[in-house]
Amino acid sequence: MSRRSWKSPGSRFEGGRVAVPTHRLVTPVWYQVRDLEAGRAFYKDKLGFRETYVDPDASWVKLERNGMEIALAQGEPNEDSGVAHVDVDDVKVVADELRNDGVEVGVVFELHGEMRLLDVFDPDGNRLQFAQELSAG
Repeated sequence: MSRRSWKSPGSRFEGGRVAVPTHRLVTPVWYQVRDLEAGRAFYKDKLGFRETYVDPDASWVKLERNGMEIALAQGEPNEDSGVAHVDVDDVKVVADELRNDGVEVGVVFELHGEMRLLDVFDPDGNRLQFAQELSAG
């Protein structure tokens, strides 16, 4: 197969070169949840994620917030799964909003004046981390 005839999914050949998307490529973090419908509602209604894909036959969905993609699948939660990292403008505001909405959140942790972090657990024990960069560097 010649290099000119090959096309990868989602790319285009332009003038003999592959056009590379300018957006950041993200690998979703996969979470197993016992009740997919309850998980979808929690991530959308409580955590502010937007649903981007639904596969009802395979019992999984993909959601996104501020560039972080996660996938939820019906199944038994795994404590060794990855941790979604969601950038926000103000972690303290997010923490207050989540607490006021009945979500159990940890304490806001500040790292050397550079970053604030907040751990949040979904009803199945999957951990997410909200982050705020404090320095302009």
